[in-house]
Amino acid sequence: MRNKILLPTAYLLLLSSTASAATLADVENSFNPYKKGVPQVAGINPGMVINSKNWQVAKDVLDPSFLSYIQAGKYEIKVGKTTSFDQAPAYIKQTKDRLGKAKLGEKLGVISGADAGRPFVEEPSLNDPRAGEKLAWNFKYGYSQGDSWSIKPWIWKFRNMKTGKIERSLTFDFHIMKFTHRAVVPPVPAFKDNPSKIFRANYFNALEPFDIKNTQVLTQRFEDDTQLDNSYLYLGFQRRVRRMSSGQTTDAFLGSDTMLEDFEGYNGRISDMKWTYKGTKNILLPFYNHNDMPLDQEMYKGDKEGFKMIAGTGTAGCFPAITWQLRKVYILESKPLDPNHPVGHRVHFMDAQTATIPLTSIYDRSGKLWKSFTITYTHADHSVRQNKGTGVTMYDFYALVDTQAEHCTTGHFKTIANSPETTRDLFTVEHMRSSGK
Repeated sequence: MRNKILLPTAYLLLLSSTASAATLADVENSFNPYKKGVPQVAGINPGMVINSKNWQVAKDVLDPSFLSYIQAGKYEIKVGKTTSFDQAPAYIKQTKDRLGKAKLGEKLGVISGADAGRPFVEEPSLNDPRAGEKLAWNFKYGYSQGDSWSIKPWIWKFRNMKTGKIERSLTFDFHIMKFTHRAVVPPVPAFKDNPSKIFRANYFNALEPFDIKNTQVLTQRFEDDTQLDNSYLYLGFQRRVRRMSSGQTTDAFLGSDTMLEDFEGYNGRISDMKWTYKGTKNILLPFYNHNDMPLDQEMYKGDKEGFKMIAGTGTAGCFPAITWQLRKVYILESKPLDPNHPVGHRVHFMDAQTATIPLTSIYDRSGKLWKSFTITYTHADHSVRQNKGTGVTMYDFYALVDTQAEHCTTGHFKTIANSPETTRDLFTVEHMRSSGK
């Protein structure tokens, strides 16, 4: 009798496992969510402006922080047409070739069978307790920006929302390179000579003003997500490199409103957070074509090709002067496992097609909205000439708004995917020392 009961149970489990296996149809739906039509919400139409007078019509398609800004008259959103941000064909092929191979480990932050492509293409389910973790891996291993990218210049502006004044302006040279999970630029999918097993490295150098010039930061993130990052800081006036503690990633960086952990929507380890999938909605996201926007005519005049950056608008210029698209969004919560972390939790609004995180609401430990982080994305074919045809999702502008302090930091980019200026030697302590002399 016991064997007769166990046999059908095992059979049902096998059927369940087979039914949930990823398919090529899942790949198609993951990368082409608008193939059968774009999202439609009553009252939301391209060309309309959402402001403090008509915000009610859009309350269900705005994240809570931006809804509060619009209600208060600090910002208004112009709706644009929803367009497809097609991913690089090579990245999609990698995903197909490895379909169903990615597996989560028993421990948070552990994954196997995911050396390239998008690890999980199945539609997330509220019934899956690890759906949020899978989305986090899709974000980490996404093809946003390419295999490497440079941002030069990267201009930060510190803005006082009470007075409307720009208090300080900083300029950086910024580079990122993937050592593994590469899709287009050889070697693919990874460098063989990588004894430290680095996944990705970030390097930036302050160009101006004079008091921070040649301040450099290098971060090396490992393929093993449970391993702590190597982070180094070079201060020009000290002329030496020192290792940064993990706590410094949650400090305000160089007097800005931004923590190193805030970058890109989340710039930390998956293993440091509890990830929870909260559902799928159609939400307005800052996606657009750069060249069609009202660009800033004064900020950056030194570009040989005449490139202009996204302008700030709204209160103190703390918001992007762009159009927003109605897009399919996964809502994802991350909660620090460290009880001493300054953030209580974050709510990320992840674009389903690109696995990027353009909007994040950051709450303090009491559960009150503390900050909002916005990264705007342009289609690569309608921005810097070198990015055309790369199939990357190109970030263009960011704003970290501290709602409690009424202050913000904006970032204005010229981003180039797979830039020849981004070479491996930049991501070493030796380079920091030699360039700092």
